[in-house]
Amino acid sequence: MALWSGRFSKDTDQAVAAFCASVHFDQRLYPYDIQGSLAHARMLAHRGIISAADAAAIETELKAILGAIERGEFVWRAEREDVHMNIEAALIERLGDTGARVHTGRSRNDQVATDERLYLRAEADRLCLLLQGLQRGLLALARRAGCAVLPGLTHLQNAQPVLLAHHLLAYVEMLERDRERLQDCRRRLNRSPLGAGALAGSTLPLDREFAARELGFDEVLRNSMDAVADRDYIVEFLAGLSIAAMHTSRLAEDVVLWVSQRFAYLELDDAFCTGSSLMPQKKNPDVAELVRGKTGRVFGHLLGVLTVLKGLPLTYNRDLQEDKEGLFDAIDTVSMILTTLAPMMATASLRPEAMEKAAADPSLMATDLAEWLVRRGVPFREAHRMVGRFVRECATRGIALDLATLEQMREAIPLAEPECLALFSARRSVNSRDLTGGTAPTQVERQLVFWEERLQAPKK
Repeated sequence: MALWSGRFSKDTDQAVAAFCASVHFDQRLYPYDIQGSLAHARMLAHRGIISAADAAAIETELKAILGAIERGEFVWRAEREDVHMNIEAALIERLGDTGARVHTGRSRNDQVATDERLYLRAEADRLCLLLQGLQRGLLALARRAGCAVLPGLTHLQNAQPVLLAHHLLAYVEMLERDRERLQDCRRRLNRSPLGAGALAGSTLPLDREFAARELGFDEVLRNSMDAVADRDYIVEFLAGLSIAAMHTSRLAEDVVLWVSQRFAYLELDDAFCTGSSLMPQKKNPDVAELVRGKTGRVFGHLLGVLTVLKGLPLTYNRDLQEDKEGLFDAIDTVSMILTTLAPMMATASLRPEAMEKAAADPSLMATDLAEWLVRRGVPFREAHRMVGRFVRECATRGIALDLATLEQMREAIPLAEPECLALFSARRSVNSRDLTGGTAPTQVERQLVFWEERLQAPKK
């Protein structure tokens, strides 16, 4: 019989029981469910609602159940619906009436909300470390890249030369914001719903603040209805994961381009590639492609939870059971992405010659020529127009910008001087962008040192 069966005259239909069961996925919350029950039992004893002896017995047996679960000896039973009822029923089997006291003043509504917040608090800390691992992998590759130059792109077309290290460090910055988002989410979710009961609190003299301190929460949620009804902390967590996945997907797309024969800037270690079942010569960047693909499922889980929540009246509704599977899968997916990408990037081989060859395209330095004119007092829009005309005329003549004569340049740019012909150098171009956040080697070195110190990653 279910622990809530007193009101009912019939057993639950087997199909309904299977339909309602969640223990096959929510059992991963077991350490947090036991942690919450331990704190609740201590609070009940602290307030004299149960005896100290009962609390001690409950604590002993809950820890024994925890050990049995961790050893794989605990039998999860679907007919007990969820992780909470499985653990509580096991406790009652061991202690009888004493075990039945553990749920005093508590509902599964505030219990599950507590479990989820404890779980997400731990996952936020773990995922922040994984994000840091990918940052370190990128940092290691950026350090090895040295002063390798490649074309920076806009609209997937050559734009301006940049250091590869500068490009990689852009992702380090993005991932840092991802860490900050999870840390900020962690701060917001670290509030205790325990003691809110089903929706209205309890007539018993509970001490919610005591239980919150036992669990390491910063404070209690002030409104009992809000405590059990909302899952915005899950939405926020999934949003943070989605943004992080989006950033890793963009990195993966760059990798797919860079390892292609059209670019050939990078070669991935064989351990991070797969082959073709038909074509023996193939070495495919499947990891990077799967990062792009798996990002879509993370986005889907965010939308799924939003959709579950959007029409729910206050307070608790069983629909909220659907908040977990997508959350668990999103966390697992992002964890796999981060743990795979970090060593893949750290072990990639660079092909600086291919990058330098591509960066030698003189059209990449057209803006440098326009800015040379600005330094001579020409308004930027006029300088832009003149250089644009020069580019067009060179295209019409079928010559590269750096092969035009001074006389040909002066047809479009009357102020041109011989030094303008020396502007078409990728190395000179990156060196000249020596301002905070720029791609000059001096600035990139400052970025590298900053991140090595912040991430405590030794120089390579």
